[in-house]
Amino acid sequence: MENMNWNYPTPIWFGLNRVNEIQKACDDLNIRNPLIVTDPGIVKTDIINKINSALKGKARIYSEVQGNPTGQNVMNGVKQFNDNKHDGVIAVGGGSGMDTGKGIAFMSGQTRPLWDFEDIGDYWTRADSDSIKPIIAIPTTAGTGSETGRAGVFTKEDTHEKKIIFHPKMLPSIVILDPDLTIALPPALTAYTGMDALAHCLEAYCSPFFHPLSQGIALEGIYIVHQYLLRAFHDGKDIEARAHMLVASSMGSTAFQKGLGAIHSLSHPVGAIYNTHHGLTNAVFMPYVLLKNKDAIKKRIENLTRYINLFEKNFDGFLKWILDLRKQLIVPHTLKELINDDSRFEEMSIMAFNDPSTGGNPIQLTDKDFFQLYNDSYYGKL
Repeated sequence: MENMNWNYPTPIWFGLNRVNEIQKACDDLNIRNPLIVTDPGIVKTDIINKINSALKGKARIYSEVQGNPTGQNVMNGVKQFNDNKHDGVIAVGGGSGMDTGKGIAFMSGQTRPLWDFEDIGDYWTRADSDSIKPIIAIPTTAGTGSETGRAGVFTKEDTHEKKIIFHPKMLPSIVILDPDLTIALPPALTAYTGMDALAHCLEAYCSPFFHPLSQGIALEGIYIVHQYLLRAFHDGKDIEARAHMLVASSMGSTAFQKGLGAIHSLSHPVGAIYNTHHGLTNAVFMPYVLLKNKDAIKKRIENLTRYINLFEKNFDGFLKWILDLRKQLIVPHTLKELINDDSRFEEMSIMAFNDPSTGGNPIQLTDKDFFQLYNDSYYGKL
């Protein structure tokens, strides 16, 4: 496999064993005392040892990161970062570790609370841009694409809401895509993170906003998932499949600059309240949202089926592919199989309606629409 360097949307070093170049990345960014930010699961693997062995000196580690990271996870990391006079972050892992690492680098020099920088209007301009520290991102899953994103998603503990914190300089300065680091990812997480990548590409592709660059990336990202996700799921050592899925993940995050939609709007409250895996939750909601949006996206989906060369080149054929893919990946068909609690749907529907992702949905939705979607997905009504 040929190693490549790309420069969109940020410098990306792709290829086998590129993690061995981590010291060069630090040197390029003038990072002398990096803090490795990751999650407890990654600490138990040999990935951090690989990174530290490639550095001139052993870096400190912060791993107080939940699966759905909270604002407190970020601020505890900021304290460690500042107490030890770190000057950059190496964010390692899936979306939780990378988002938290980005949040720490962003907040380390700010005086305002984290929530003051929510992705609303021009709130990002409140930040002191000069104090944001450089970030190197090393994904170990192929799903969230946080390594090519300019935001982080954190749960606000007092309201149990997921908030998107945005700033252009939260985009990592260097990304290392090393497929070898994803080999140990178990089949279930390969499935869930892969479906997350698909959700990003699919919602971006269906978003009504005009962004031809993102549209092309989303289209190709879906094609890659179609070709390689099941291969990676069935054989975790298939390095070609792992490499392509890693790229598809980065493409998904790049593409959703165009917008997301109701899949993410529905998922965010569920993850914040019940701490479900984000990619898995997206996968459960996917067919129900597709059907809700059918009239607005039918023609676009037909074009997509031709590009990825499905046997049935129409909307129903695409929906069938999604349902078959979920079944092969052992994704539950209903929300009830994830949370077994329908008592908070009204509250969650309002949260979903107010979610920033809702604005990118192909059709306008009300809180009543979200309530119906929660019920349909809970009971498996398609």
